[in-house]
Amino acid sequence: MSYTTSIKNEICTYQETKSELIATLSAIVRNNGYLENNTLFLTTENPNIKEKLISSFYDLYKIKVKVESKNSLNFSKNDLFVISTSNEVDFILKDLGYYNSQNEYLESPPEYITGANEEIRAYLRGVFLSQGSINDPKTSRYHMELLIDKPQEAVFVQKLLNIFDLNAKILNRDKRYMIYIKEAEKISDFLKLIGASNAVLYFEDIRIYHDKKNHTNRLNNCEQANMDKIISSALTQLKNIQILEENYAIELLDDKTKEALIYRKKYPEASLKELSEIISLETGNKITKSGLNHRFRKIAELSNKFKEENT
Repeated sequence: MSYTTSIKNEICTYQETKSELIATLSAIVRNNGYLENNTLFLTTENPNIKEKLISSFYDLYKIKVKVESKNSLNFSKNDLFVISTSNEVDFILKDLGYYNSQNEYLESPPEYITGANEEIRAYLRGVFLSQGSINDPKTSRYHMELLIDKPQEAVFVQKLLNIFDLNAKILNRDKRYMIYIKEAEKISDFLKLIGASNAVLYFEDIRIYHDKKNHTNRLNNCEQANMDKIISSALTQLKNIQILEENYAIELLDDKTKEALIYRKKYPEASLKELSEIISLETGNKITKSGLNHRFRKIAELSNKFKEENT
C-alpha cells in the first residue's frame, strides 16, 4: 500500500459534522465529479473513498447511489469504481456550492461551504481525497501535490492552504494546475490539518531519522575535512624537514625547534594539538599548540630559503 493510499484510508474514517461533511463532499464533487444527462458521476480506485461517498450521499440526502466497477484505464491493477446518482441532482449541486440558484457553475464555492476553519480543513480533506498525493518520506525528497483542472479552483485551494501558512505554490502542468508543497514541516502541518494523525506520526518518525542521519553525515564530513587538513599540514612539515636534512641545515635550528622536528618525524600523523600534548608529557616541558606551530614556521622559513636557492 502506498503512503498516499494509507493517508486517504485514514482520513476516510475521520468523524465529520454535517457542515464538515458538506465541505468535504463539495470539494470531491468540484474536483472529481462530472455531469452527463442530468446524472452526477464520481470515480475512484479506492474502496474506502467509495464507501465514504456512499455513506455521505445517504447521510446528507438520504440517497442510495449506484456503484459500478470497471477496469481501470491508467494501467492500475485496481478496479475503477463509478459512483452515480440521478436523484435530486440539481438540489445536491446547489447545496454543495457547485451551482448557484440560476444553475450556473460557481468558480469557487460560496462562503458558507468554507466559513470556518473546520470547514476549510474538511474542504482540503476532500480535495486531497480526490486529487492529492504525498511522497513516502522514505524517498529522497519531500513532496505533496494536488492536481486541479480549473484555474479558479486551483487559486481558491491555494488560498485555503496558505491561510495556514503552508507556503503552497501553483505550477501549470499539462493543461492542469499542480498545487505543491516541498517543505517537510509544512507537509506535516497539512497532514495534521486534514486529520491524518497516524500519517503524521509516520512522517515525523522518518523525518527525524533523516535529520539525524544528515547531521551525522555533516559531522563525518567535517571530521574527514579536519583529518585531511591535519595530514596535509603534517606532510608539508615533513617535506620541509626533508629539505633541511638534504642540505645539512638541521644544526641551524635552535634546540626547541630541533625538538619539534624530532617529534614530528616520530609521530608523522599526529595533529599539532596531539603533538604538543605528547611533547609536554614526554619532556616535562609544557608547550602549546600555538607554540609548536611557531616552531614549524621557523622550519618552513628556513626550508623556503633553500628552495629559493635551488630554483
